[in-house]
Amino acid sequence: MRIFLTILFIPFLFACSSNNEQVKQENIFKREYKHQPWTKKTNIYEVNIRQYTPEGTFKAFEKHIPRLKKMGVDILWIMPIHPIGVKNHKGSLGSYYAVKDYRKVNPEFGTLDDFKSIVNTAHGLGMKVIIDWVANHTAWDNWLIDAHPDWYTKDSTGNIIAPVPDWSDVADLNYDNKEMREYMTGSMEYWLKETDIDGFRCDVAGMVPTDFWIDTRKRLDAIKPVFMLAEWETKDILQAFDAVYGWEFHHIMNEVAQGKKNVNAITGYFTKHDSVFNADDYVMYFTSNHDENSWNGSEYERMGDAAQTMAVLSATIPGIPLVYSGQEDKLAKRLSFFDKDTIVWKNFELQDFYSKLLHLKKENKALWNGTTGGNFSIVNNSNSENVFTFLRKKDNCKVLVILNLSDINQNITLQNKLIKGKYKSLFTDDDFNLADSVKFELSPWEYIVLVNK
Repeated sequence: MRIFLTILFIPFLFACSSNNEQVKQENIFKREYKHQPWTKKTNIYEVNIRQYTPEGTFKAFEKHIPRLKKMGVDILWIMPIHPIGVKNHKGSLGSYYAVKDYRKVNPEFGTLDDFKSIVNTAHGLGMKVIIDWVANHTAWDNWLIDAHPDWYTKDSTGNIIAPVPDWSDVADLNYDNKEMREYMTGSMEYWLKETDIDGFRCDVAGMVPTDFWIDTRKRLDAIKPVFMLAEWETKDILQAFDAVYGWEFHHIMNEVAQGKKNVNAITGYFTKHDSVFNADDYVMYFTSNHDENSWNGSEYERMGDAAQTMAVLSATIPGIPLVYSGQEDKLAKRLSFFDKDTIVWKNFELQDFYSKLLHLKKENKALWNGTTGGNFSIVNNSNSENVFTFLRKKDNCKVLVILNLSDINQNITLQNKLIKGKYKSLFTDDDFNLADSVKFELSPWEYIVLVNK
């Protein structure tokens, strides 16, 4: 949503906006779709079927869905469910993103009926299901290579090539070919019609022409209104997608946790965000996902003691929060990407933590998405380089978030009229009666979320 930057100095109040009308005009485009009403307070949970259970199957995962519903999960994003190519594959099992057949399911995971059962169970609990879609490239033994070699990108000698050299296990599709485009759109339509899923998370979406996504979105919505998540971060792709990734903010959180940057980097991000995105643009924020976990480490490797603090931050700023498989059990290891590496479930140590955040997101309109959510006011405090404080407000709903983004104790003072009122702490249930001026003593990486009563 549009970020309204309100900088509250002590003892005077100044409002500053990063709005630049010329920039904003350049970033306005005509959207052909509307966000579905249920997306206004949604969150996403990424499901890694291969690693989720010892069996690594749809049936084994399905048993977890009621638990995830209770935790507050809305959307189940299931990583690629298609058969995986063998030719040029990496590791013992290959990459989920090397698709061998777009209209079949990976037999290692189960059958088509097994997958339909997941969708039916989720829908019966009021949840949505989206699947990962890999439109940019295929496995080298996808049947399309032999049947339609002209659908692929070739070098000057006529050889099919990979999208980038490091992706040696996949072959690049050529979107100049209209027949290939039709097949790809038709395959996405197949999954909507056959399984009644609710949308797609689209891999490296910006490496596929935006006009393809615009045309495809229209056809998908004609079957049923869908939710579309782009693994990309530029604004133009929102012509076809409901949400993009918050990669830049993710990297800033890592750097703040590592002491390389401070709160100024965060406030700078939101100033930039306001100049680029419009009020109803959705951005997905996260402390982990399958790429980050496997290649850069768990949030505990990257963020250390700040991991939960950053999870609070990413779940309360304007945007859609993401939880990755295992985070609710404090998964602290890298999961192998190309081999079997089962999550060892213990006592779901952080399930209550994430449940509080996800339910607050759903139940408090101040945290809703886009124009349905509340204004976002960054509130200056007496130590604004180390402590980040902000207020979300919509009608009579207020959420005040106070985060010590440092590894030392901090004492701060807030003095302004916006925070005045009675609150309850989300995590401790303590009552707070805040006056115009209030002091807080914060432990290293301490987080406080106050919800008005």
